[in-house]
Amino acid sequence: MEKLPRSHGKHFSSESFFAKHKKIILIVACVLFLIFWISPFGLLKILGIYSNEPEIVIILASNVGGGVLRWKSEQEWAIERLSIENKRNYCLRHGYGLTIKEMPIEKRYSHEYREGWQKVDVLKQTMREFPNAKWFWWLDAETLIMEPTFSLESHVFSRLDDLVDRTLSEFNPLKLPTDTPYANYLDNEVDLLITQDCGGFNLGSILVKNSDWTRLLLDMWWDPAGYEQKHMLWEHREQDALESLYANEPWIREKIGFLPLRTINAFPPGACSEFSSDPRYFYNSNDRDFVVNMAGCNYGRDCWGEMQRYMSIYQDKNRKWYSKLFKL
Repeated sequence: MEKLPRSHGKHFSSESFFAKHKKIILIVACVLFLIFWISPFGLLKILGIYSNEPEIVIILASNVGGGVLRWKSEQEWAIERLSIENKRNYCLRHGYGLTIKEMPIEKRYSHEYREGWQKVDVLKQTMREFPNAKWFWWLDAETLIMEPTFSLESHVFSRLDDLVDRTLSEFNPLKLPTDTPYANYLDNEVDLLITQDCGGFNLGSILVKNSDWTRLLLDMWWDPAGYEQKHMLWEHREQDALESLYANEPWIREKIGFLPLRTINAFPPGACSEFSSDPRYFYNSNDRDFVVNMAGCNYGRDCWGEMQRYMSIYQDKNRKWYSKLFKL
C-alpha cells in the first residue's frame, strides 16, 4: 500500500495565510514606507491633491545665476539652497505655488538707477504669470519660515481685524502723518500687507493681493520719476518710493495695512541693534514667530552664521517624532 506523504500542517497553514493576505500585507508595507520615508505633504503632492493654479504664490528673490557684479561665495550658495528648500517644503505642505525669481543687477537697468525697483518689476511679471492667484507673498532670500505648520490663511488672513494697523496709530518710526483727507478705510479692504522696522517700511516679507488696485499701484511705483530723479535722495530706493506714495496718496494709503513685524518678518539680534531691548523686533522661538529675516546681515554681520543658527532651531522644532524616538 502506497504511503501518503506526511503533512506538515503548520507549514501549509502559514503558506496559505500569506497567500491569502498578501495584498493586505503589501499595502500595509507600502503605507509604512510612505509614512517613514516620504513627508505627508510630499505624499499629497504625489497623489495629485494640489491644484495647478494655486491661490497663494510665494515669490522668492534669489540669484541662482551666480551674480553679475561678482561671483557668489560658497556660503552665499549655501544660504540660497537652504532658503529655497525651506520655501519649497512649506509650499508643498500647504498647496501654495513657488516661483524663484532672479535678482541680479540686470543689463537693462545698467543705464538707469532702478536696480532697487526690480522687486516691483518682478511682482508685475509674476501677477501676469499667475493670473488666477489671490495673493502673492514676496520673501527675500535671507529668510526662513520657522513654523511650517502655520498656513497664511490661519496665521494672517483670518486674523486681519486683530492684527492690522491701517493708520500708523500704533507704530510709526518715520513719523509719517497718521491721517490724510479723503482716505476711506472703512469701505476698503487691505490689498497690501507690510511690516515696519526701526528704519521704516520693511519690504523683505510682504503680502500683495491680486487686484486692479495692486496693478495700478505697481505702475505708479515703477514711475521713472522715482528711480531717475530721486535716486540721490532716496537711499532705500523702492522702500522710500512706497513711503512717499503712502504719505501723499489717499487712494494708496487706504488699502495698505501694517502687520506687527514679528507676524511675518521677525529679526535676529544685530538687526535694529539700537533697539536691542525692544521685543517688538526680534524673533522669539517660545512665541512661535512665523518667519525670521536676516535683514541687513551683509552689512557687518555674518549671514551664514545667522542662517545656520536659525536652521538649527528650525530642525529642532520640527523634527519628526520618529527621528526623536530613534535619535536620527
